[in-house]
Amino acid sequence: MEQSILLSTKKILGLDEAYEAFDLDVITHINSAFFVIHQLGIGPVDGFEIEDSSAEWGDFVYDGDLTMLNMIKTYVFLKVSILFDPPQMGYLIDLKTKQLQEAEWRLTVAREEEVDLNVE
Repeated sequence: MEQSILLSTKKILGLDEAYEAFDLDVITHINSAFFVIHQLGIGPVDGFEIEDSSAEWGDFVYDGDLTMLNMIKTYVFLKVSILFDPPQMGYLIDLKTKQLQEAEWRLTVAREEEVDLNVE
């Protein structure tokens, strides 16, 4: 699997990795998604952002929890998708919005479970 955050997100969006016309847009939306994840209390204390294709998913280390990292990837992909190329059909917007809300809920629950484990 592609490890570059930008390139893997472009692939999900259906953009060729060599086509750079929309990189600024995609990077901006990726960073917005990471900001929301940070507000959920997940990730590095100082937050996380990318500037180009050199940032990799492994740079966003989450204590080696691949399950959490996979949900973070899904969240970023969904968030960028709905911001960059919103669906034209209302029901598809609703579907993606519900998927985002579920991902936020699941990330919050996983973070709370982790906090509870660390307290015990």
